[in-house]
Amino acid sequence: MGILKKILIVLILIIALLLTAAFFMPKSYAVEREIMINKPIDHVFNYVKYLKNQNEFSVWANIDPKMKSTYSGIDGTVGSKSAWESDVKEVGVGEQEITKITEGERIDFALRFKKPMEDTAVGFMSTENAPGNKTKVKWGINGVIPYPMNIMLPMMKMDKMIGNDLQKGLENLKTTMED
Repeated sequence: MGILKKILIVLILIIALLLTAAFFMPKSYAVEREIMINKPIDHVFNYVKYLKNQNEFSVWANIDPKMKSTYSGIDGTVGSKSAWESDVKEVGVGEQEITKITEGERIDFALRFKKPMEDTAVGFMSTENAPGNKTKVKWGINGVIPYPMNIMLPMMKMDKMIGNDLQKGLENLKTTMED
C-alpha cells in the first residue's frame, strides 16, 4: 500500500474519531455571574430593563467608541430592540431584543449575532431583594454550538470568556448605581 493511501486512511480515521467524539460532547453552554448592589431593587431593576442603559455598563458596548447603535420599539418593553454595528471583531454586528419582562424580577432577551459569525443566544438579567435594602443582580447568557462544531466547546472556555465580560459589566453597573 502506498504512503498516500496510508495517510488518507489515517486522516479518515481521525475525522471519524472527531465526529464521533463531537456526537457525545455537550452542545450548549450557560454562563452566569452575579453581584450585590447597595441600592433598592426597584431602583436597580428600573435601570437595567432599558437597553440604552445596558449599553452604558456592558463591556461589549464600550469596546468600540465608534460603534453605531440603533434602537426600535419602546425601550424597556417586550419587543424593543438594540442593534449594533462595529468593525471591531469582538463587537461585530448584531441585535438584542427584549422577549419577556417579569416586572421587578427579570428581563429575558434574544441575542442575534450577524458578524463576524452568525449565531443566536438567549440571555437574562434578574434582580432579587437582599438584606439591608440591597439588590442581587444576576446576568446570564445561554447558547448552543451545533454539531460538529461543538467539539471546540471545551477549548473555547465559554465560562471564562463570556463570564469575565459579564462580571466586568456587573462591576460597571455597580459603580454606576452606587455613585
